[in-house]
Amino acid sequence: MKKMAPPGVRPSPFGIALILTLVVVTGIYLSTGSSTHTTSLRSLLIASIDVAEKGGDKVREIRERDDNLEADSKGDTKEGAKMLVTEGDFASNREMVYPLKKAFPNVNIVSEERDEVVDDADIVPVKTTNAEVDRLVIGDEMVNVNDITVWIDPLDATQEYSEKLTKYVTTMVCIAVRGRPVIGVIHKPFERKTYWAWVKHGTNVDVFPNENIDDAIIVSRSHAGSVSDVARQAFGDGATVIPAGGAGYKTLALFNGEATVYVHTTLIKKWDICAGNAILDAMGGSMTSLYGANIDYTDHEVKNEGGILAARVNHASYLDKLGEILKGA
Repeated sequence: MKKMAPPGVRPSPFGIALILTLVVVTGIYLSTGSSTHTTSLRSLLIASIDVAEKGGDKVREIRERDDNLEADSKGDTKEGAKMLVTEGDFASNREMVYPLKKAFPNVNIVSEERDEVVDDADIVPVKTTNAEVDRLVIGDEMVNVNDITVWIDPLDATQEYSEKLTKYVTTMVCIAVRGRPVIGVIHKPFERKTYWAWVKHGTNVDVFPNENIDDAIIVSRSHAGSVSDVARQAFGDGATVIPAGGAGYKTLALFNGEATVYVHTTLIKKWDICAGNAILDAMGGSMTSLYGANIDYTDHEVKNEGGILAARVNHASYLDKLGEILKGA
């Protein structure tokens, strides 16, 4: 009598579902560099460049389309200046925040603006490759998602944006790890130029040698307070004081030869300064409070009330000069 072959093993529906789930999760991880517990900082950098540029596209399109752009006030600063918000702020926020949240759902993201819920089908996926990053960045780091805070400013220099002073306008993303800024992205929409740096890994920021030029102090044109007087007292009457808009613009001015030191004496929000702080740290410069303290970029407080002093070189010297004035204040 012919023997029957042993019956085959039937895969269970649960087993099939488990395998499919693992395949999907693996695909998400490989495309974004993100898992439940850790995230690739390289992938976050690439995504941050992408959303900063897409947000900048919206900022530029709206400004060029609407010659009479309306700006609403969302409150006043301590000095009485209006804090403005425009359609450009909100449109950029949608392009920047929601794609990052979708790609990195377990990463904490803090943005200057609050917006309506966006339909998931309308969210454009972030890019997962960047040729410039591939060329200039060395290595990667996998970091616990609980240690990461992403700071987003969808439109820096809204006042100037509303006044058509578009050279000051930027969109910015910063990645902080355990409170320290490690990746900064600053995009200039109207120049279509993006500047980025990752501490100890690489940057695309060029440096203009300014070691031999006279002190040029760049300050805020809309939140000046008494900074101009303080700067001249600290650095001498021969120092040039340059009023400018936007914290992102002022930080980049330290690299292009326009300024040697950036001083801000009043309250400023962390989404305004985190990206610039990261770029300075990556390039051997420094940004601290007016009293020399490092700024903490964990998300428990969005305000920085200690002012800022930023310089690409000679930060300690500027801090000493400014400290003498502040002690006597």
